[in-house]
Amino acid sequence: MIDILIEDDRWVEMAFEAIATEATKAVLDHHSIPANVAEIAILACDDARIATLNTEFRGKPTPTNVLSWPTEDLAPEKDGDAPVKPTEAQDGSRDLGNVAIAYDTCKREADEQNKALADHVAHLIVHGVLHLLGYDHIRDGDATRMEALEVKILGRLGIPDPY
Repeated sequence: MIDILIEDDRWVEMAFEAIATEATKAVLDHHSIPANVAEIAILACDDARIATLNTEFRGKPTPTNVLSWPTEDLAPEKDGDAPVKPTEAQDGSRDLGNVAIAYDTCKREADEQNKALADHVAHLIVHGVLHLLGYDHIRDGDATRMEALEVKILGRLGIPDPY
């Protein structure tokens, strides 16, 4: 139940839907959440749109690569603890939240870092979905945990360590 909305045609040209679906399913599989019960919306947009979202929700009037809005706060209370499991609705579904990703910033970062754009986008989708599941990188221990998990999930997708 991954709902993908593409607002910028450049995403279509790079087969974004397939990349985002595969990356999202890899995160869900790692957490033993069946993809058919998880509800996630992904917006593939440009820098102008994500700058508006970043301003509205984070008070930062600049574009960014990826944003996430979890339905629930699943973050652990202590540094290094595992996130809380998402609430399961009566029908078995789990509304995890929304992710937005900006083409211009992703393309620029991939070029600057000499990475394949598809690999960088997969990494950012994994990163965004992990945020929906309560992972964060504000505290050092949480950042280390999140990065290690990203590397592990990306490895399963055949994508090299982005760090």
